[in-house]
Amino acid sequence: MFASLTIARRSAALVALVAIATLATTTSPSLTRAADLPALAAAKDQTSVSGISSGAYMAGQYQIAHSASVVGAAIIAGGPYGCAEAKYGGFMLPSMRLASNAWQSLDGCMLDRLSFYGTPDVPRMEADTRALASAGRIDPLAGLARQRVYIFSGGKDNVVKPRMAVLAAELYLRLGVPRAQIKTAHLDGAGHGFVTVREPAQACGLSKPPYIVGCGNYDQAWHLLSHIYELAGPRVERPTGDLILFDQQPFTRDLPTATMSDNGMVFIPKSCRTEPGCRIHIAFHGCRQNRKAAGETFITETGYTNWADANRIVVLFPDVTVDRTRNPLGCWDWWGYTSFDYLTRSAPQITAVRRMVERLSARP
Repeated sequence: MFASLTIARRSAALVALVAIATLATTTSPSLTRAADLPALAAAKDQTSVSGISSGAYMAGQYQIAHSASVVGAAIIAGGPYGCAEAKYGGFMLPSMRLASNAWQSLDGCMLDRLSFYGTPDVPRMEADTRALASAGRIDPLAGLARQRVYIFSGGKDNVVKPRMAVLAAELYLRLGVPRAQIKTAHLDGAGHGFVTVREPAQACGLSKPPYIVGCGNYDQAWHLLSHIYELAGPRVERPTGDLILFDQQPFTRDLPTATMSDNGMVFIPKSCRTEPGCRIHIAFHGCRQNRKAAGETFITETGYTNWADANRIVVLFPDVTVDRTRNPLGCWDWWGYTSFDYLTRSAPQITAVRRMVERLSARP
């Protein structure tokens, strides 16, 4: 995320990415500290994902890499899968490839300044995605046909331009998601942020940390979860489930480039402790929204836990840390700073989060 489009700050943002390439009114659930992520016998094949900004790109990457077990995704202020991948990246030296990806991610996939050059190129992204599936590096794309997708953009978003949402929807159609299963939402007055009904929230049109805004009665957590799962239970103003701080290190010990934080968080409804089969939703924060930068704001202010509590949904909040040379803003990897496998099942961050899902779905 970059909260200003002035020439100076835009240039500073690009320099930061190239440097990477070269090197409330409602009550939150009570916090329980635990060393280990619990095994709950949750339903792995009922996993869904959502995210904002860099988290939106990561949500799409996890969804497509593991489409056989994912039932839906929500892309908030983000764009299409593989958007940052430079056209001739495979023929470049690693440092040049990463610099090219970083430049394209900023000017092409956020600010939409490369359309004159045909970037983003949705037909090429489709072809690249099909090639990854054919090579067995992501799940077969047939799994996308049963998925439900929610895509959101804000008219005042000065970080990721709304056209990126249009291109994301186009790519999903090309990859086989039926049009009737894609829900697009656009609020003219919304800036770059997750839209919540909780107070206090920032004004609707703002695009600055912690990137959580209020736009009247628009409850984004409900819109995305109800589209994916068709919720039956009500919004719970005082969630009774457990919010657990867990150790992420067992999932990343052999992934030195993953830049994951020591701890993540998970919300577990009470019934999911005693009855197997709860669904799993993975919520990916955006840049500058990790716990080190924003505390628990993304976890407690967005409304995920309020809707999950009565709908038997375990919400996993994985967390990425800041790395001054590779990831200075605490973003999820959607341009290749962890590995050029960042779009695939072998991606360090996707691997770590998948292990978390497998732990939640294991039998106690």
